Amino acid sequence: MLVRMLVGVLITVAGLAFAGRRAWWLYRLIGSGQPLHGRFDDLGRRIGAQLEEVFGQRKLLKWSVPGVAHFFTFWGFVILASVYLEAYGSLFDETFSIPWIGHWAVLGFLQDFIAVAVLLSLVTFAIIRLRNAPDRQERKSRFYGSHLGGAWLILLMIFNVVWTMFLFRGSSAAAGTFPYDNGAWVSLGLGKLIGLAGHDTAVVLEDVGLLLHIGVMLVFLVIVLNSKHLHIFLAPLNVTAKRMPDGLGPLLPMESGGEPIDFEDADEDAVFGRGKIEDFTWKGMLDFATCTECGRCQSQCPAWNTGKPLSPKMVIMDLRDSLFDTAPYLIGGKDQADRPEVPLVAPKDEGGVIDPDVLWSCTSCGACVEQCPVDIEHVDHIVDLRRHQVLIESAFPTELGTLFKNLENKGNPWGQNNSERLDWAKDLGFEVPVCDGTLDDAVEYLFWVGCAGAFDDNARKTVRATAELLHLAGVSFAVLGDGETCTGDPARRSGNEFLFQMLAQETKETLNAVFEGREPVQRKIVTTCPHCLNTLGREYPQLEGHYEVVHHTQLLNRLVREKKLVPVAPVAGTTVNGVGPVEGKPLTYHDPCYLGRHNKVYTPPRELVQATGATLTEMPRHAERSLCCGAGGARMWMEEKIGKRINLERVDEALGTEAGTIVTGCPFCKVMITDGLVQRQNEDLGQDVAVRDVAQVLLESVTREAAPETTSDRSALG
Repeated sequence: MLVRMLVGVLITVAGLAFAGRRAWWLYRLIGSGQPLHGRFDDLGRRIGAQLEEVFGQRKLLKWSVPGVAHFFTFWGFVILASVYLEAYGSLFDETFSIPWIGHWAVLGFLQDFIAVAVLLSLVTFAIIRLRNAPDRQERKSRFYGSHLGGAWLILLMIFNVVWTMFLFRGSSAAAGTFPYDNGAWVSLGLGKLIGLAGHDTAVVLEDVGLLLHIGVMLVFLVIVLNSKHLHIFLAPLNVTAKRMPDGLGPLLPMESGGEPIDFEDADEDAVFGRGKIEDFTWKGMLDFATCTECGRCQSQCPAWNTGKPLSPKMVIMDLRDSLFDTAPYLIGGKDQADRPEVPLVAPKDEGGVIDPDVLWSCTSCGACVEQCPVDIEHVDHIVDLRRHQVLIESAFPTELGTLFKNLENKGNPWGQNNSERLDWAKDLGFEVPVCDGTLDDAVEYLFWVGCAGAFDDNARKTVRATAELLHLAGVSFAVLGDGETCTGDPARRSGNEFLFQMLAQETKETLNAVFEGREPVQRKIVTTCPHCLNTLGREYPQLEGHYEVVHHTQLLNRLVREKKLVPVAPVAGTTVNGVGPVEGKPLTYHDPCYLGRHNKVYTPPRELVQATGATLTEMPRHAERSLCCGAGGARMWMEEKIGKRINLERVDEALGTEAGTIVTGCPFCKVMITDGLVQRQNEDLGQDVAVRDVAQVLLESVTREAAPETTSDRSALG
């Protein structure tokens, strides 16, 4: 008894010493990042996120089989902590039991049950890794690029924890020191088998099993703290410190030293974006260390799925490797003068950490953030890297130079004259009120047309349809006409924060003048563009611009529910409310990223389509797993030169549904899908398919007008 107590204490002290040293190193390294405030505000919601995502495993359970296996493994660590409490108690008292509950059969059952569930989960993980091994599936495997050796070691260590636990408990049962008389049926059964070897053998095996069980967990602890499986400890911290918007939310303002940068008064030491690894915030460094390399982000990334070099997982892994490589100079006391020059963004053959092709392939769709089970903020980090490249290095795709020039000189990405902003309203059949000054009290909504709605022929049809529907429903609205300018979304997503601030300040001042005298809840804006929706509604509050912004599908859906708009005719031959023959093809809906993942608007567009009597068929990737059209992150204005075009990937998926119409709720999505359909038609690979906004579909149903547009009508497709 004395020997096992001394051995147990000594190995524990040694193990905790090694673990503590590594934990302190990690704490200092992550704490060396730039300050970031507000990540522990709203504690109630953060506790809720812990319960939902950590203890409830919400994101992981979306992946069914691996999710269930991870659920049991996580709860194995939680419940089996009680076994370790019993083990350490047994070092000092061989008959130890946990006070009050130590002989409760339910606890004994739970301990054995979860241990068996963990064993089955380990088998599941092994099968998944073998079936999805990168050497079998290459880029299709979500484990492509991950460090696989470490994963197998962790599975082995978890297995060692379980079998040593059963050795300890079974021999304890045979020796007569086990605290449970029933419930722990597996351990009790093993005890009967071990008991056949005699009491003295059982006592020896109990000592061996106890020390092995404690030793294995201590070794496991040290391995975890020195591996990618740091997420076992860091994931709860990362979930607690995550951003807490509904949806992916706004991009954060550019900060230096924890404070927003004032471009008019920035000092020469200000950090513009991320040019060095130490420029990242402590949350960024926590993200890097928390990554599990599970590849769920990679499997959902539209760039990666179309043959481009961007993998959100490998971006985080590369930044983590750079952080750890730089640690001796950040916290280890090494002289910065001796630090090798490693550019954060540069081609790999020049020693760069992140290749420019990787950086500029991102569409900011947010699929990576949506799927990440440990709440890593990939898009924020990518945009911060872009900010430094644009503002400090002046290194960006040449096409963006034209975009920036058009935004700065003309106030829109197309470079059109502002005098053309009302051309969409010609020949509507009613007068569109234009606000010149302060909005009249009788006007409920400011209709934000947006640059696409004003200058793109395809988007103009959406704006016209929306205006007609609002007019039919008796909704009072007005537009700004040539008083509008770009919200700044493409500038911000491409990293030009200075230009965004300039455009946003101008627009904010215009809107504040328009809504003068109104409370924020009365400053109602409706727009057909999800990018404008997100920027005006989610990002302008950073500039003290507070407005109630809704997407046109949300407002139209409310008007249909209130019977102010009544669909009276089926769309493209389908039925209305199930009445009449189904002659046409179904419709399929494409979720815009900035409406869906970024703002969690999934239901209203679908309800509108179904209200018209149309049959809605879903693409394999839809709602929160919808595939991007390829236009986000300012990619609308950049050439797509690597791999398959993202819009073609999405079009092929839509064509696979055999739908006759592809419906969406974003002008950029409409352009990209239309272009993809035209290309497929030119290749004789596509059928006649319409591309329309939800508003166009609803207008046809309400007014019994408008023949469907198909790919054979090139003028309709633009």
